Amino acid sequence: MSFLQVITYAGIFIFAISGAMKARSFKMDVFGGLVIAFITAYGGGTLRDLLIGVRPVNWINDNLALGLVFGGTALTFLLKENVRRFRRTIFYTDAFGLGLFTVWGIEVALANGLNEVYALAMGVITATFGGLIADILCNSVPHLLRKGELYATACAIGGTGYLLLQQFPLQYQTNLSICVLIVAGVRIYAMRKRLTLPEI
Repeated sequence: MSFLQVITYAGIFIFAISGAMKARSFKMDVFGGLVIAFITAYGGGTLRDLLIGVRPVNWINDNLALGLVFGGTALTFLLKENVRRFRRTIFYTDAFGLGLFTVWGIEVALANGLNEVYALAMGVITATFGGLIADILCNSVPHLLRKGELYATACAIGGTGYLLLQQFPLQYQTNLSICVLIVAGVRIYAMRKRLTLPEI
């Protein structure tokens, strides 16, 4: 298993927990929690694969993928209200997960022949559209579209940096780490300072 796969699976586990917590906030049952957890973790990657024609999509025949979703949902269920104590930790981990998913999406897109502009778009979709689809299913305004949520913007900035740094003789893990730090830094700073994009 590659370094990118290891950290991507770690991000998926955190995204699954985030989705299960979202389902809890809408008073769903365990099955609903599993569905929302899975969509949050894999919705963006699935949409990316469908758009660029990857077959089968990334989670098919991946037992670890299902295990992570079941594990994240079970952990949320077992911890009950105690999981709220970890909300801040989950937010920070989610911010780093966004960066990891952005790189993952970019690398898959480049490997399938997309140019850098569309690879960047696929990176943003991979990182953010799982949460968007989950919010829609919960009948909630997606966080991606809410004012003050520099979600996709952080991914776009970090992904652009990742693509630019590929022009320099940096090690792969160094470039990946820089991208993740940029995405997480922008996301966390924007939330703390309540930064927003201009209104339309």
